[in-house]
Amino acid sequence: MSESLERDAAPPRALILAAYDLEWPTRFALERTRLLDAVAAHALAIEHVGSTAVPGLIGKPVLDIAIAVADERAADACVTPMQRLGYEYRGPYGDDPRRRYYVLAADGQRTVHVHLYILPARAWDEKLAFRDALRADAALAAAYAAEKRRVADAVAWDKSAYSDAKGPFIASVLRRIAGDPDTTAPTPDGAR
Repeated sequence: MSESLERDAAPPRALILAAYDLEWPTRFALERTRLLDAVAAHALAIEHVGSTAVPGLIGKPVLDIAIAVADERAADACVTPMQRLGYEYRGPYGDDPRRRYYVLAADGQRTVHVHLYILPARAWDEKLAFRDALRADAALAAAYAAEKRRVADAVAWDKSAYSDAKGPFIASVLRRIAGDPDTTAPTPDGAR
C-alpha cells in the first residue's frame, strides 16, 4: 500500500480536551516575549485567550493568542517576522478579512494558534470579554467545561464541528455580558 493511501486510511485523530495545565501561563509568557521581539513595532496588544487562558478550565492543549494591530499595513508587516518564528501564515480567518490566522507546530502537533485582529474588531472585543467572564465566574467556567465535554463527545474528532457547536453557548454568554435581559447564565448542567 502506498504511503499516501496508508495516510488516507488512518483513522482521524481524536479531539483532545486536557485538564488545565499550570504550565500554560508560563508557555504564554514565553511565547508572548518571542512575539513581542518580532512584532512589537506593529502590535497594539498581545493577549492570552481561549481555554488555556482560564485557570482550571479544560481545553485543547494548544495556546490561543490574540494580537491587535491598528491597520492592514501593520497586519501585513507581521507576516514575515511571524514566519521567521516558525509560524505558518494561513491568511484571513473564515469570512473576516480583518482577522488573520497563524499556526505554530512542533513534532507535527499544533502548539499555538495566533489570531491577529485589525482594530476595531468585534471579534477581538468578544474574545476578551468571553475570557474575562470565564475568569471572573467559576460557575460559568464550570458550565462551559461541561458544554465542551458534551460537544466533544457529540462530534468526536471533528474540530470544526466542535468549534461550531460551542457557538450557541458562547453567544449566550456574550449576550448576557452585553446586558440582554432575556439571557440567563448557562449552568453546569447546560440548563438556562
